[in-house]
Amino acid sequence: MIGNDWDLALEDEFNKDYFFKVKDFVDHEYETKTIYPPYDEIFNAFKFTPLSKVKVVILGQDPYHEAGQAHGLAFSTPDGRPIPRSLKNIFKEINVEYDYPIPESGCLEKWAKQGVFLLNTVLTVEDGNANSHSKCGWQTFTDNVIKILNNQKQPIVFLLWGKQAEKKKELITNPNHLVLITSHPSPFSARRGFFGCNHFKLANEFLRENEIEEIDWKLVQSFF
Repeated sequence: MIGNDWDLALEDEFNKDYFFKVKDFVDHEYETKTIYPPYDEIFNAFKFTPLSKVKVVILGQDPYHEAGQAHGLAFSTPDGRPIPRSLKNIFKEINVEYDYPIPESGCLEKWAKQGVFLLNTVLTVEDGNANSHSKCGWQTFTDNVIKILNNQKQPIVFLLWGKQAEKKKELITNPNHLVLITSHPSPFSARRGFFGCNHFKLANEFLRENEIEEIDWKLVQSFF
């Protein structure tokens, strides 16, 4: 279904009754409404970042609910699309931490391919209707994904931004891992802790201390 080691890790999950109900609901929604991301991109976070390669987990909520923005990676948006405000604030924080130029593209596939698992806690959404699929069972699935990540021996950094992400802290009990918590990068809350959090440098310091290759957070430079 995914094409890498997530298939084996999630084999039992995909065969549970609740997941069949999620699939039936989601299939019907795609048949009758406009749903994001595109159907074949729902599991892009898993496709781009195999379980064995996960170094950093960034948790989002549900996908962007406007046309052409969501492509299965939390906070990311395809090349050529306007950069959402929360992602702009993420780029601003990286600029402060590393003095990297602000990118002109919001596509985070480069991060995903390096081991940054960009997981939304809800994987689908109806056009123009934020949180519309938040109660269909996706969160049971993604909670169990977090538990699988928690059970990994290789140290992982979990970046939990905002109250919804912070609730997942209780699922991360393995002392091998590092959990960093701050406010959401949304324009409504970024100044309450996200700006100045230093999470990107702290994540790399932790990886370096554990002899794991660091993440290159630098993306395409803006020409404006």
